[in-house]
Amino acid sequence: PFTKDGAIDWAGVETLAAHLVATGHDGIVVNGTTGEAPTTKSSEKEEIIRVVRNTVGSKVKVLSGAGDNETEYSINQAKRTEKAGADGLLVVTPYYNKPPQAGIEAHFRAVAAVTDLPIMMYDIPGRTGVEIESDTIVKLFESVKNIVALKDAKGNIAATSWVIKRCGIPVYSGDDILNLPFLSVGAV
Repeated sequence: PFTKDGAIDWAGVETLAAHLVATGHDGIVVNGTTGEAPTTKSSEKEEIIRVVRNTVGSKVKVLSGAGDNETEYSINQAKRTEKAGADGLLVVTPYYNKPPQAGIEAHFRAVAAVTDLPIMMYDIPGRTGVEIESDTIVKLFESVKNIVALKDAKGNIAATSWVIKRCGIPVYSGDDILNLPFLSVGAV
């Protein structure tokens, strides 16, 4: 939540987090790429994590977006996120510059190497310009201990089904309209 002058509405952040817990949510993602991440400073992202964590206590998991198109920024954001008290990271594919699969793999490995927090990869090619290909997802999940899940907004049920069958990665739907089809192929 923001005030009319563009500042973060901290009381609104607390109210929203408390509402989500009261209505049965067991996890909250803050600093998401289609949420407040593009419009907040690094220091504000850290404070959002702290405010939500203080509001919800240990009742729910708090994940925080830590992805960027610059790997070094993503690494630093992952460190700040961990220090601020998040339970896990949501890391988006580097966007705009369309790296090859080797670059995507290197990006996720670099972020994972600096933290013990669990990482959910976020595959949203409509926003990033490039997908995480199925083989890359499987390779990362099988070889990087703290890459533990995938948020899939690719919209390719067949590819997602193949990935789930091949390696068993927990997949979360990134498109509400595809929740049921994703669940039907083994997403969580």
